[in-house]
Amino acid sequence: MGGYRWITGLLLGLVGVMMGGGGVLAYQPVIVPNGSTLPYTLVHGVKEFHLTVEEIDHQFAPGMSIKAWGYNGQTPGPVIEAVEGDQVRILVTNKLKAPTSVHWHGLILPNGMDGVQGLTQPPIRPGETFVYEFKLRQHGTFMYHSHGDEMTQIGLGTMGFFIIHPKPTARASTDRDFAIFLNEWFVPPGAFRPNPNVMTDFNLFTFNSRVYPGTAPLVVKKGDRVRIRLGNVGQEGHPIHIHGVSFRVVATDGGDVPPTAQFPETTVVVYPGQTRDIEFVAGELGDWPIHCHRRHHPMNAMGHDVPNLLGVDQTPVEKRMQSIAPNYMAMGESGMHDMAEMAEHMEGPENTVPMMAGDGPFGPIGMGGMFTLLKVRDELPSGSSDPGWYTHPVGTVAHRSERSVSPNADSLTPDAPRYICPMHDSVRQTSPGQCPKCGMNLELSSESE
Repeated sequence: MGGYRWITGLLLGLVGVMMGGGGVLAYQPVIVPNGSTLPYTLVHGVKEFHLTVEEIDHQFAPGMSIKAWGYNGQTPGPVIEAVEGDQVRILVTNKLKAPTSVHWHGLILPNGMDGVQGLTQPPIRPGETFVYEFKLRQHGTFMYHSHGDEMTQIGLGTMGFFIIHPKPTARASTDRDFAIFLNEWFVPPGAFRPNPNVMTDFNLFTFNSRVYPGTAPLVVKKGDRVRIRLGNVGQEGHPIHIHGVSFRVVATDGGDVPPTAQFPETTVVVYPGQTRDIEFVAGELGDWPIHCHRRHHPMNAMGHDVPNLLGVDQTPVEKRMQSIAPNYMAMGESGMHDMAEMAEHMEGPENTVPMMAGDGPFGPIGMGGMFTLLKVRDELPSGSSDPGWYTHPVGTVAHRSERSVSPNADSLTPDAPRYICPMHDSVRQTSPGQCPKCGMNLELSSESE
């Protein structure tokens, strides 16, 4: 169900606009992958929103859930969406066992509404409801988050987007408008509660508090002008890279970037406390990755004290271990690809997702964490957020060469039968046998049939 929640966000945003605008769509509603927007009621000309901060059960991906803190049952909290010039009233109810407050990050407003516990307001104690009310004087992508015991409260998920659209214009500037919150967590393997005291050695990295393969895709039509809003109140900067497009940074949390100051990019770094809006035209059909380009951020939970086994022949140790544990397999001597291949066959600790996961149309994708897909299609299916895998035109997919590029490149002639280990593609020979790595019987490759 999580992969389809962006439809809910779209519909709620649309309903909210129609409520406030007499049935006239004033802006392109934001789509929130794996999330939603916050509905409001119009009370004597004021848009009134309700937020409840509380402990929640939150799913990172199928098979892994945590005890988090969030707003209205989710983290990040629902997107507050309004229009420049609106008068807004936000009622915040505290269902935590600790005092809190809500800071409206980047908004220009009266000092007493800034939401800093102890400085600009008294704390919102457990069971209390506070009222924030102010006029929206600017437009852009902003955030809201706890501003009391931030290490704990933000570390457990008390954050969300506050998106203010420009005053109504003749037409929407974009066809698709997405919002993605970046964050990092430390959850010990098998545990359910994140450790907010960890400052640097995180083991899970999320888009809208989801890890791949639990992240919903961004689905667009070829030719669409797309905006993606990225926000970060975590501990680390994240270089977000998108395949298949060239984009421009059109806005920050400080305001719009003038067209003369924009330049083409394929990667944008979003540091703690920042938002970045990027725009592009989706011109190439396909399934295009979106991911953080820090090497371990598009991966799931891993141990950082594992010895380096690259190039180490583990055969003697493996045989000794198999005498104790027959299913033991040595891994790491040629990289981590074995982890992706074994994810379906090896159970990890309770409530833990595989380090490298996801199956694509050609086999294991071997990703995790901050990874999702931009799916560009000629036509979009009705009633579904995910059109499935892209069907490539004939002759446009990279494939294995059947000719030798040098005399010693491949000892197998094109006509020789090929027996391949189903778990280790690099193990190949011309006769039947067993894989020296895992002991599985080699299978006749379909290339030889």
